[in-house]
Order: sequence, then structure tokens, then C-alpha cells
Amino acid sequence: MKTLVIPFLEQVDRRTSAEALWAAMAPLDAVDIARVPWPAFPYRPSVQFKIAHTVDGLLLQYEVREKHLKAEYRNTNDPVYKDSCVEFFLSFDGKNYYNLEFNCLGTALIGYGNADRTERRYLAKHTIEQLRSYSNIKAKATDSSDTEWRLLLNIPFEVFDADAIDSLAGLRCTGNFYKCGDELPLPHFVAWNDIDHPLPNFHLPRFFGELLFL
Repeated sequence: MKTLVIPFLEQVDRRTSAEALWAAMAPLDAVDIARVPWPAFPYRPSVQFKIAHTVDGLLLQYEVREKHLKAEYRNTNDPVYKDSCVEFFLSFDGKNYYNLEFNCLGTALIGYGNADRTERRYLAKHTIEQLRSYSNIKAKATDSSDTEWRLLLNIPFEVFDADAIDSLAGLRCTGNFYKCGDELPLPHFVAWNDIDHPLPNFHLPRFFGELLFL
């Protein structure tokens, strides 16, 4: 199991501007999402993330370079995993977990529950839309070059609506980070912490890594 130590950024909060958020995240170390657990889907785009927590939320930044880009879904809780998508799964109790999924535009799908996905629920639209997303997609230099995009997410504690979270400081949680694109010309399923399962499935909390919040 991998372990990730997550820093605290005291100078930002939910009211901080996008420009100031990007600047605050810039000095942090980037972490690779590079495990390809399923040989039937060997394509691995270049993906890194940065993560930090604040007085009132969680900051998550993705940097992606991939061969194809798809951004069809625009509405909250649309199936964004079919687009160019990044994901973060987080568990506070080791059993139930939040799945936070975003396409390259920042369209969000967020659910909560246990690993039996028939018993999971989507979060309410008004809860999800308290989250702020900032997307930047670069034009391709040539037809054959990869597309580069980045996404910054400012996630307030209210999104974790099944838990009374007013600070992440000192918490030991579990989670995983992903890149996928179910309906891209090159479907792919890439993870931070490896997954030992015969078929593509991110909803397996026994394969989450450890997250330590400073």
C-alpha cells in the first residue's frame, strides 16, 4: 500500500481566487498516476496530481497529457468517466467512500456509499455545485501531438455530506487517484495505488492507499 502525506495550506480558502490557488499549489510536489492494472487496456497517458487541505476544504490539481480528448458531458452527475476523466476516491472509515469524478471541463459526478454500488447514492446537485473547478486545455501543437490539460478543484468540506468534517488535520484516511476514459478511442484505466482485480474496477476500497493529512 502506498502512503501519501498531504500538506496544509493556511493561506487559502473557498474564497481564494483561481490565480492565487494555482500559485499556492505550484510549489507542491507532483505525484504520478502510473499503474496500469489491466493488460487489456495498456494505454497510459501522462498524469500527475497535487493535493493539499485548507481551513475549509481540499485542493486537488491534475496535470494530464493524452492522445485523445473527449468532453461531451456538461451537467452535474453526468457519466463523466466516459470523457477524458480524472477521479479521486476517499474513505474516512475504511468502508464507505466518496467517488469524485471530473471530466476535463470540470463537470463533476460525486457519489457516496460502500463498495456494493447498488447501495451507493449520488450527492445532491446543490451540494456538488459548492465545489469550484478551474480548467485549462491547451490547443494541440500538431494533429499528431498529445493534448495537454489541467484541472484545479477547490472542494469544500460540505461535499463530504455523510461525515461531520470541519478539519482534515491529523486524519488518517484511505483513497486512490485515477485517470480514465471509457469511451475514448484508446480506453484506459490508470491508478495511483495498484489494483489486483481481473476486470477494470476502481470501486475496490481494499486497494486504496493511505492518506495522512498534516
